[in-house]
Amino acid sequence: MTAPAAGAGGEIRVVVVTNDFPPRPGGIQSFVHGLALRTPGVAVYAPAWTGCAAFDRRQPYPVVRHPTSLMLPTRAVARTAARLVAGHGARTVVFGAAAPLGLLAPAVRAAGARRVVMLTHGHEAAWAGTPGFREVLRRIGGHADVVTYLGEYTRSRLAAVIDPGKLVRLAPGVDTDTFRPATDPEAAKARLGLAGRPVVVCVSRLVPRKGQDQLIRAWPEVLRAVPDAVLLLVGGGPYRRTLERLARGLRSVRFTGTVPADGLPGYYAAGDVFAMPCRTRLRGIDVEGLGIVFLEASATGLPVVAGASGGAPDAVRPGETGLVVDGTDPAQVAAALVELLANPDRARKLGAGGRDWITGEWTWDQVAARFHTLLE
Repeated sequence: MTAPAAGAGGEIRVVVVTNDFPPRPGGIQSFVHGLALRTPGVAVYAPAWTGCAAFDRRQPYPVVRHPTSLMLPTRAVARTAARLVAGHGARTVVFGAAAPLGLLAPAVRAAGARRVVMLTHGHEAAWAGTPGFREVLRRIGGHADVVTYLGEYTRSRLAAVIDPGKLVRLAPGVDTDTFRPATDPEAAKARLGLAGRPVVVCVSRLVPRKGQDQLIRAWPEVLRAVPDAVLLLVGGGPYRRTLERLARGLRSVRFTGTVPADGLPGYYAAGDVFAMPCRTRLRGIDVEGLGIVFLEASATGLPVVAGASGGAPDAVRPGETGLVVDGTDPAQVAAALVELLANPDRARKLGAGGRDWITGEWTWDQVAARFHTLLE
């Protein structure tokens, strides 16, 4: 591989090596992309994904694509990462997720990297508690100068495996211009054929951990209290057929399918309540690291209902920006939704509190400033 020219951004000082990158959808992908956009002198090495060529042309920095949709810490991936570092004389390498690509750290150091920063998410927290994976994560952490964590839950799990002196908090930012309170919520509802109806919206991939199934199980109880309510499930994923079977006969449950990132604000705008009652599965292996969607929903002024999985409660101030529930209990989920739908004033107060919290502590300017200090 020939290292690409630095382009308009000048010399490349930072190389990001990541499995998680757009146009593949997802919270980690958005997080890593947001950091790259706000970092001068960056290049990215990521897997191929449908539509990546057009996406890459729009970026203000070079992107090198691995030929398949998954990168593992193989010799071939190590060689490409090392050539990027050596070809540009980059001094810092950021791994978009510590596990498993952090195992490439010795190769990029040999190529000239002097500083290695590793981001962690929910799956590293799960690895920290799983025999076999725990030992691999300990080895990965030993190669890093800095390992980031999302919140207190992930920090506590990682600190049992990785030197606590290396751990620094770095959570995602929110674009508060893109995600902002709707100027005309009724117009947003009307565009979706939901005019005049209370709407609970969930924006997420359709996978078991996220809790869309519990929303559907809770929905008949919600309808008994709020008969005209609509449950809007935004996103695609492998669990869709199961969810559609579960929702059979419930006409007020709507599926949108996959929605492009730039279309998401319109769906938040149609909501009165945001809910994702995530739950931990597989004895802690499948766990929520934080939940960027909770932050986006708060930025739009919606009260949130979050499941008590992993670090999800770190994205909510209970009683101030939303409610935290047991995502394994449909009755508790239903009670939270009814409480907010039946009390619009309380819902609006929580939503306003969420907007204030996000603009005060979670903007991308604040996150980028923290990130840049870690690179130095």
